[in-house]
Amino acid sequence: MPTHVAPPGWPVEVRPPDAPDWEATAASWLLDLCPPDFRGYPGLRKHVVVLARFAVLHVEAGQAAARRGLSEARSELRDVATPDVVEAAVQTWMIEDARLAGVRRAVGLVEEALRGRRFIARL
Repeated sequence: MPTHVAPPGWPVEVRPPDAPDWEATAASWLLDLCPPDFRGYPGLRKHVVVLARFAVLHVEAGQAAARRGLSEARSELRDVATPDVVEAAVQTWMIEDARLAGVRRAVGLVEEALRGRRFIARL
């Protein structure tokens, strides 16, 4: 029975919980998700669970921005772009919203693991 289990949606860049150096891989991945300035905050680098919370909120802000962009794209862009360009922008917002949903799930799983949750292999 494997001792290091990562659930569906776990980021491939992060080793499973309790694997050697898994928290270091989590910290590196979380920092990659956040604005570059976050690397300069010692408290985030020392306390990975705090970094995870910052990353969750950052990703959720990106989701809100994508949803706003999607809701406003047609009205905001119709005077500055052709209809096909506007539709391409709408499609791009939809793709980004879907991508961010996956990232949000992944960062949430990492945060849960950093808070002590462990996952069980399912058949």
